[in-house]
Amino acid sequence: MGVDHQIAFFLRESAAPEPERRVAALKGLGRRGGAEHAPVLTGAAADPEPSVRAAAARALGRLGVPEAGREVLPSLMGDADPGVRSRACVAATRLGLDDPPVVEAFAGLLSDPDRHVRIVALEALAALGVPGDATALTALLGDPDPSVWGRARTLLYVCKDDEAVRTEVIRTAREGAGAARARALEELPRQCTERLVDALLDGLRDPHPRVRLQAARRLLRVEQPQVQDRLAEALRTERDPEAAAVLLRGLGDRADGRLCDAAVPWLRDPVAGPPAARLLGVLGTDAAATHLRTALADRTVPGRARAACATEIGAGGRWDAVWLLLPLLDDPDDDLRAGVLDGLEHLVENGLRLWERHPVARALAAHLATDPRHVWRTRNALWGLTQALPAVRRLADTTDSGEVRAAALSLLDGDDATDEHARQDVRRFLRFLGDPHEPVRYEAVLGLRRWVDANGSWPPGPEHHRDRLTALAGDPSPRLRAAATDLLAASGPGRSGPG
Repeated sequence: MGVDHQIAFFLRESAAPEPERRVAALKGLGRRGGAEHAPVLTGAAADPEPSVRAAAARALGRLGVPEAGREVLPSLMGDADPGVRSRACVAATRLGLDDPPVVEAFAGLLSDPDRHVRIVALEALAALGVPGDATALTALLGDPDPSVWGRARTLLYVCKDDEAVRTEVIRTAREGAGAARARALEELPRQCTERLVDALLDGLRDPHPRVRLQAARRLLRVEQPQVQDRLAEALRTERDPEAAAVLLRGLGDRADGRLCDAAVPWLRDPVAGPPAARLLGVLGTDAAATHLRTALADRTVPGRARAACATEIGAGGRWDAVWLLLPLLDDPDDDLRAGVLDGLEHLVENGLRLWERHPVARALAAHLATDPRHVWRTRNALWGLTQALPAVRRLADTTDSGEVRAAALSLLDGDDATDEHARQDVRRFLRFLGDPHEPVRYEAVLGLRRWVDANGSWPPGPEHHRDRLTALAGDPSPRLRAAATDLLAASGPGRSGPG
């Protein structure tokens, strides 16, 4: 059947008594017809069947005749049927209609009861780059559907320089309710905080936890003493874990003993527990330290909170810190072990007591070989602990784990030509240039670089080691190529070669 015959068939069918036949005919005209058939489609816009009206809207969008679209699409966008409204929005967008009646119709659909229609209207307004109705658009920040409020937030950002939009967002931040107010506060630029202090202080008592959270985030940047006092008061009365976590993190740098009692109840919470532990660690009082030790010993406290307590106990460095942490190195909770290792790292970095060094060195060196989840955390805790070096060297020579071997090599200095242990470390670096594991080869190259930088020459050894290094300069690993190339340059002309 030729196109002319198809068109003639569609025109006859567009007047068929069955709605299904009229729908099929209108779709066909939209695909095959021309501008001269637009009147048939605009006439179908008044059909009593919603499916036919929706098909007419869709066909007008496909036909590509803007004048016909302007004639009927705004009224279809106000149709009683949501499917018709949605199709009309899509058609108007496809035709690029941007005249005031169409924009007004889009704006009216921002409050549509059908979520799909709201989404289509938002996408259409975004394509035009206009807010439509600033009040209705801002109200959508409180929509329960993320697909709606997320698009509304994006459009508000696109239109942020529109005076009506700015005014409405500020009004919602001051006076709005629930999620809309919370998201309006989130969207406001930082420079708006000072002019909103009174409203934000009121927001600390808002019944919606997200409003309290956003109000706290903004007020924590305000240095006024009375504002900080109100935030401390808000922490004492807060019951939402996320809002409490924001307050605990923000107030955690204040050595205010009055915060201790407000922080302690949150130690048992998986969300607010870690910042509560950090705040107690900053306070550093005997009472705070006691609460940290109690929470660390309580196995009913969530692992992340106990981990934060362990880290703060290590950072505090009290007399019993080492003996509290070492027994927990083998705890089955991954989070807790991570916190214990971080706490031990603080202790090593700040300087262990003489009688603590060997027990810590033995425990950490053994842990390096047995905790694959936290190899590099354990390595960080070992950094600078010379008492662990003999065990670390044995581990580098005997472990089957490439990651553990790499971590062990990273702890070896190899930079003192007068030290036999350092010369042995250099021989390890040379030997492991051919290791099958990329992290091991990389750490071996870095170890050799430490030797070259300290001694001004390539370490003594067979010539084939330099050939192996030259080959590593072409390794698939970018970081290994860069490290090998730098080492070749550092030990190149003007330096002593391998002897």
